Amino acid sequence: MASRKTTTRSKSALSRDKEIKILRRIIEILNSGLDLNIIFHNVISMALEYTKADSCFLYILDRKNNELVLMASSNPHPNILRKIKLKVGEGVTGWVAEKKEPVIIAEKAFQDPRFKMFNSLPEDRYEAFIGIPIILRDKVVGVINFQHRSKKKYSKATIRSLMTIAQLVSGLVQSAWLYEEMREKTLHLESIFKISKTVISSHSLDEILSLIVEVISEVMCSPICSIMLLNEKRGILEVRATQSLDKEWIGKPVVKIGEGISGKVFLEKRPIVINNVLEHPEFKMIEAARREGLKVLLSVPMVVRNRAIGVINVYSKDDRVFSSEEFSWLQVIANQAAIAIENARLEQDNREAREALETRKLIERAKGILMKELKLEEEAAYRLIHKKSMDTCRPMKEIAQAIILSRGVSNA
Repeated sequence: MASRKTTTRSKSALSRDKEIKILRRIIEILNSGLDLNIIFHNVISMALEYTKADSCFLYILDRKNNELVLMASSNPHPNILRKIKLKVGEGVTGWVAEKKEPVIIAEKAFQDPRFKMFNSLPEDRYEAFIGIPIILRDKVVGVINFQHRSKKKYSKATIRSLMTIAQLVSGLVQSAWLYEEMREKTLHLESIFKISKTVISSHSLDEILSLIVEVISEVMCSPICSIMLLNEKRGILEVRATQSLDKEWIGKPVVKIGEGISGKVFLEKRPIVINNVLEHPEFKMIEAARREGLKVLLSVPMVVRNRAIGVINVYSKDDRVFSSEEFSWLQVIANQAAIAIENARLEQDNREAREALETRKLIERAKGILMKELKLEEEAAYRLIHKKSMDTCRPMKEIAQAIILSRGVSNA
């Protein structure tokens, strides 16, 4: 009897030594400073070695969309990483995340009523399953799953070790989130600075609009971004800038004030989010959106001195939930852009005014020459310059310059 107890204690000690060894290796991986994807892969490889499972999947929570995203797999599934997604509460994995409890199924796991089948995952037909929540400060940040082809009874020691591994991974997820937040804030500040520089720049309006579209698309990871500006003479909104190559977008579709999504955003001066543009009755670009594979739209007004001058539209191909930070950032950019556009328009108006004044002065000089040399009245001299302009299809400014130049040559 004493020998049997000694043997049991020896096995327990060996199991504990193995557990400590694998945990030390995982800690080394977490502290390695490698690429996050490599770390995830190495962690599940170590965990797989410990559990002797046939398959392992690591899901990490996408906080913006409240979805569990497949980030790492023990088997070669490069085409499905980041593409397999589950809502919290969906499938067995989603249940683990929602309840913050492990799920342990010793046999016929695929027959569990909570199970969600993915045709792209052959492991869906595996027999045994264990799902462990990854918890950080009492909130689930991911789930790690192990599967076996045969029936499997998981020991308490194994479950305890997997919970410890999940706890270690939670720290890595927190570091990744902090890094991502810092990167986004830096990118947001850089983009605001870049747009702010255009406010005091002498760039043309088209250059400013192209820059704004480029910056927004990069920061928001948007496949399509467009800027619609008010055409005051016609009372409509026109697409003035977009990076889309679709002819329907390039063809500058127009929207009346108050009509459609953009028209409503402009009129009410408040942002609107559409979760599925293809099903929204007020969306005007259905065919173009379908060709581009667009789904979600965030539309924000461009306001300067409490007056709307346009709308910025940001599209997403995925079921995306825009965060409050993204809302705030885009509204800041929209208002900064509105100031830059107003400045560009004022500069353009000033150039046109200076040009008109210069033209008027040249015409006055040319009229004076014709009145003196041809003994004409002022009205007749003007009509002569105008007729020459019409006959030669040249601006009156050029005709006036030619008259002044010829007068200068004749006096030389």
